[in-house]
This record gives sequence, structure tokens and C-alpha cells, in this order.
Amino acid sequence: MLYLAEVIQKKGGIIGGGKSELKLLACQRSEQSWSAASDEAIQSDEAGRFSPGTLLLVDLTANRQVQRIQEAGRPLVSILQNFSRLQEKFKNQEDEIEQWKQSLTYQSQELNRREMEMETRREQLQQLEEDFEQLEQQRQQVETTRDEVLRQQAELERNRQELEGAWDQLQGQKRQVDERQSELQQASVLDDQQAQTIQALLSRLSSSHFSPESMQEQVNQASELANQHQAILSQHWQNLDQQRQTSQQTQEEIDRQSQDLDRRWQEWHQAQEALEQARAEVKLQQTVLQAKQDYAQMLGLQIQHHDDLRQQLERLAEGIEASVSSVNVEALEKLPLDDLQRAIQEFERDFEMSSRFVNGQEEELESKQKELEELKAKIQQSGESDRNALESELADEQDAYQFLNQTLVGQRRSLKEKEGVLRQHRSVLARREGRSDPGAEGGGTNLNQVLTQIDSLRQQQAEELQKIESELEQIRNRIQETQEMVRDRSSEQEAKRNELKQLEETLKSQRVTTAQLTGKVSLYQEVLQPIQDTVDGLRHQLEAMQGTIAQVNEAKNDQSGAISEMQQIVADLISKPEFATT
Repeated sequence: MLYLAEVIQKKGGIIGGGKSELKLLACQRSEQSWSAASDEAIQSDEAGRFSPGTLLLVDLTANRQVQRIQEAGRPLVSILQNFSRLQEKFKNQEDEIEQWKQSLTYQSQELNRREMEMETRREQLQQLEEDFEQLEQQRQQVETTRDEVLRQQAELERNRQELEGAWDQLQGQKRQVDERQSELQQASVLDDQQAQTIQALLSRLSSSHFSPESMQEQVNQASELANQHQAILSQHWQNLDQQRQTSQQTQEEIDRQSQDLDRRWQEWHQAQEALEQARAEVKLQQTVLQAKQDYAQMLGLQIQHHDDLRQQLERLAEGIEASVSSVNVEALEKLPLDDLQRAIQEFERDFEMSSRFVNGQEEELESKQKELEELKAKIQQSGESDRNALESELADEQDAYQFLNQTLVGQRRSLKEKEGVLRQHRSVLARREGRSDPGAEGGGTNLNQVLTQIDSLRQQQAEELQKIESELEQIRNRIQETQEMVRDRSSEQEAKRNELKQLEETLKSQRVTTAQLTGKVSLYQEVLQPIQDTVDGLRHQLEAMQGTIAQVNEAKNDQSGAISEMQQIVADLISKPEFATT
């Protein structure tokens, strides 16, 4: 099983040596799951190769035997990076879920809106059906009137045929009277039988009269009925013209409103594009602000790190002096020279190995620092699409840098302690061999130069941090101004959009109403035109019948005059004796 352990060293012996142990800190349960251990200490000879405070990954058997051991710096950095990526992945999934929720809410609202539109259209169709039923009733009334007109027209046609028959009969009788009159003029005498016959014919001709007044009355009634229907039709035609004009005016108004709405939508889209550009500018400024904030935070962390480093160096110097003072010089003075030299050689090997390890870690720390600077330069030069990935990579590298730097703190302290103990042993050996103290020439553990360099670097970073904070304040002001402008314009755009949507719905309703009115006009005209044609034909026939009746009246008057003349002639012939027979 894999454990995270810390190297600890138990001091002992007269020369400050001791055994190294592994303190178990955490245990791996699965690939991405770790749990805290019980701070159990495991004896291990291999732990002596590492400085105290070093974090290691240790693979233990069920019997707590060390199978494999390695430094935990890089694996821990990889684990932390994977953890950061998982957190980012979970955050992205939460954002996607939120977007899905918003999408479902929008779809639900859209379905409700469509249901309302369908309900509105259903009501409009119901209204159309009611209007059609009214038109159907009017059409049926017109059909009834048309049937009545046709019936009266058939009756008039019968009367006309009867009138033509009577006229033909009258013409025949007139011809008979003319023939009799011709015979009388040719005859030299008129007997009683002939006179009686002529009198009977004249009596029958005068009694068989045809009265066109009744026919004229029927024609007048039919004409009056036709005029009434024409008046009704004229009123309907007038209504149809009014509705047609209303439909045309409404359609022209709809076309004008449609053009105005298209123009206003175009202006709204242009303003929306400008607003989106302003929002993109805000996002860009926020990205720059975030990058500079991260940089300022990193500078603050570095300043804090330098302060901590200075304090650690000060404590380290105190620790070195304490460790040197903790060496039993009296015991070293009594120790045989061979044993003292072997102890010094052992300390030198341990110090050399620890020094190589710490120097390697320092080089890696410097490499991390260069990578951070390169990433910062890339962020400053990158575009919007690559900036997020680079910033995420920068955050991971900064975490790795901080973790590696914290790991080196204990190792530096341990190395300085070993250096102080080694220097004390060398001093004792040199004094016993009669040589000068090599540690005295080097000035001991003077750290003033290092502290001066740290103070200088901290001052530079403080000035850079002050400059960055000034830039951040300017960027925040610009972002605030732009955001206020975006909020104001967003409210205006939303209000305009709602207004345009309402106008669009109103225009759509007007188009439906206009379409209904146009359909009613077309249907109205289709119903009225056949009725108008029928009434026009009927009126033409009545006018023709009026002319026929006038001719019949004229013929009747001629017939009455002719009969009176013939009766007078016959009466004269009968009264003259010279025309009578004996």
C-alpha cells in the first residue's frame, strides 16, 4: 500500500548522530482518494539517505516492510494538478447543468407561448366560422329571394304567353271583321241572315276582350319586388365597397408598419452588436484585471515568502549556533584522532549527499521560476481564446512552485545544521592537530549578505506591486464605467426588444384580421354577383314585358274602334230599305 511519509531523525550519540524514521502522514485508498494516517513511525535504513523533513512516497507491505521509496515532490505536484483539473472539470459540468436548466426553462416558456398562439388562432378560426355561418344565412336569404324572383319571372312568362295568345286571337278576329266588311262592300244587298251573322260576330268580338291591366299590375308588382331586391343588393354592394376600402387601407397601414418595424429591428440589432462588443470589452478588461490580480497576488506571495525566508534564515542562523553549541566539544577532545577523522569523513559524506540533493532541488526551483516568467510573458501576448488555458497552467505551476519551495525550507535548515556540526568537528580536529581553524577564515555563518540581497529583491517586488495596484485601480474604474454603460444599454435594449415584440404580435394580429376581412370580401362578392346578375336579367325581362303590354293596349284600342265602326256600318245597312230584300 502506498503512503505519504516524512523523514524524521532521532538524535543520539556523543557526536550528534541518530537513526532516521518514516512518519506516515497519509494513505492512498484509490487512484484519486487519500486519507490521513495515524502518524505511525516506521524504521527504515533507506530513510537515512534523505534529509529530515523530506516528504517521501513509501510502498509498504502488509507487515509494514518498505518495498519501494521515492521522493514525493513531483508526484504530489502531479496529484495537486490532477485535483485542480478535477475541480475545474466539476465546475464546467455544473455550468453545463445550469445551462441545461436555463435551456429547459426557455423551451418551457416557448411551448407555453406557442400554446397561447394556438389558442388565439383557434378563437380566430371560431370567429371565422361564425362569420361564415352569417354569410351562409345571408346567402340562403338571397337564394330564397332569387327563387321568388324566378317564380314571379315564370308567372310573368306565362302571362306574356297568354297575352301573345290573346293578341293572336284578336288579330284573327280583326281579319275576320275585315273580310266581312269587304264582303259587305261588294254585296249589293244585305239580307237578314247576313245581318244577324255580322251582328253576332261583332257582339262576340266585342264581348271577348282581353284586359292587360291585371297583367300590368302583376308586372308592376314584380318590378317593385325587383327594385326592393336591387335596393337590398345596392346596400350590400355599398357594404362590400366599404369593406374592400377598409381592407386596402388596413393592408397599406400594415405594409407601412412592417417596413417601420423592420427598420427598428435593424437599428436594434446594430445597437445589440455594439452592446455585445462592449460586453466583450468588459470580459477582456476583466481577464486583464484577473491576470494582473494574479500577478499582484504572486508578488504579494513572493514578498511574504521573502519575509518568511528572512525569518527562517534568521532562525536558521540561530539554529546553527544552537546546533553548534549542542555539540559535546569536551567529548570530541577526548575522542581518539582516528575515530574523530572517521566521524568527520562520515559527516562529510552525509553533508555532500544532502548538499547535492538540496542543490538539485534549488535548480529545479529556479527552473520553475523561469517557467513562471515565461508563462506570464505568454499570457501578456496571448489572445482571448488561449488566455484561460495559460492562466490555468500558470496557477498549477505557481502551486507546484510554492509546494517545492516549502519542501526546501526544512532541507535547507537541516543542511545548515549539518554544516555547522561538520564545521565544529573540523575545528576541533584542526586544533588538536595544531592547525589553524578553517571556519574562522570564512567568517562562520555570516548571513548578512544573503539577507541584504533578500531585502533588495523584496524592495523591487514591493515597488512593482505598488505599480500593479495602481494599474489595477485604473482597470477597475474602466470596468465599472463600462459595466454601468452596459447595464443601462441592456435595460434600454430589453425594453426596446419587448416593445418591438409587442408591435410584432400586434402586426401579426392585424395581418390575421386583414386576411379574414379579405376573405370575407371575396366570399361576399362571390355570393352577391350571381344574385345581381339574376336581378339584372329579371329587370330586363320586366322592361320587355312593359313594352309588350303597351303594344297590347294600343291593339286593344284599335280593336274597340274597329268594332264600333263595323257595328255602325251594319246598323246603317239594316236601316236603309234600299239595301233590304223583299
